[in-house]
Amino acid sequence: MNRELMEALDILEKEKSISKDTLLGAIEQSLIQACKNHFGKADNVHVTINPETCDFRVYAERTVVEYVDDPALEISLTDAQKINTNAEIDDVIQVEIHSREFGRIATQNAKNVILQKIREEERKVLYDQYYGKEKEVVTGIVQRVMGKNVSVNLGKADAILSENEQVRGEVFLPTERIKVYILEVKDTPKGPRILVSRTHPGLVKRLFEAEVAEVRDGTVEIKSIAREAGSRTKIAVWSNDPDVDPVGACVGMNGARVGAVVNELRGEKIDIINWDENPAILIENALSPAKVIAVMADPDEKTALVVVPDYQLSLAIGKEGQNARLAARLTGFKIDIKSETQARESGDFYDYEDEEDYYEEDEYGAASEETAEGAMEEPGADGFMTEEAFAEEASTEDAVSEIDSGAEENEAMEDFAEEDFAEEASAEKADVEDTRETPVENYEDEK
Repeated sequence: MNRELMEALDILEKEKSISKDTLLGAIEQSLIQACKNHFGKADNVHVTINPETCDFRVYAERTVVEYVDDPALEISLTDAQKINTNAEIDDVIQVEIHSREFGRIATQNAKNVILQKIREEERKVLYDQYYGKEKEVVTGIVQRVMGKNVSVNLGKADAILSENEQVRGEVFLPTERIKVYILEVKDTPKGPRILVSRTHPGLVKRLFEAEVAEVRDGTVEIKSIAREAGSRTKIAVWSNDPDVDPVGACVGMNGARVGAVVNELRGEKIDIINWDENPAILIENALSPAKVIAVMADPDEKTALVVVPDYQLSLAIGKEGQNARLAARLTGFKIDIKSETQARESGDFYDYEDEEDYYEEDEYGAASEETAEGAMEEPGADGFMTEEAFAEEASTEDAVSEIDSGAEENEAMEDFAEEDFAEEASAEKADVEDTRETPVENYEDEK
């Protein structure tokens, strides 16, 4: 049993994550290469290794001949009988080769073969490991800043954070821990080349999956993300469970969950809205916090006209059009935003309440006209008044005339009563004056 070789293989397997079978295969190839360097040929060389004990045996198959022309492929009968007494001409004898017989150059070449195989396997293991983490978020340590690029150590490999994938205004210091999104892993002769990002929308999605248990288990689903890195992000969420509020689940108690994501993104604002299959409702939610009066969406053309109050127009558009731009990316619609006044002037928006009142007034007016015409005409079946209708009309006219004559008599009686009352009042006044003058005249006569 070769204990030293077994211990070395175990250590390499733990540190480099390389299987023992792969290492044994590398040793086999190195021994064959050493034989080739020592003898010049290795076509007839074979190596057997016991995986349990790590004991190996190297031998060459040589043909027994009477006269040797090629020592690497042939062996004389005398030498063959020393190995096997029953050997005869044209037999194939296995001749054992001792590695101690190799020269310095052959030994060095064998060592290089083993090291090269270990490096290749190590690169392959790293590539497979990080290729499986593609589109995932990992934590790295800032190693150094190389011009405008940043080198990030991910543990067993270094990643490159290019200038285009950095958030504008972010400053990284050596030994600082940051979370990055693995964009792509490329296999190169020098090892895997890992490209990471801090601006990809997938970074926000993976951070929410890490913070929100409902998103991680699939109860709440993130349908769409629109992001302008370093400034604002809009997320549309949907709940597969009617008892779970998707927005509340993402926000958390007192904003704890979304606050953790915002801190990791260094203060980037995040808007969380409800996803809806109705494009109009989705667009209305996407334009929050602006209030919307009406949305006219065309699902086939992927266009939408949005009408907002005059005082909400600037809020709906956002600073430098950011709110409208993010809403368009989130919904996939080309959104045209107009104020209520602009929409009315262009004829794209009508006040439906006034229109309904107008129609109601027209209906009532038409009904009153029809009633009046019907009351005046009241035609019969042939279009003319019947005898009964004519008699009723005549009786109605007589009754009206009697009422008018009675009213005239009442007026005359009232006038007569007023004249009698005036004459009586004047007579009483005259009597009073006579009674006042009489005592004076009598007094003068008596005197």
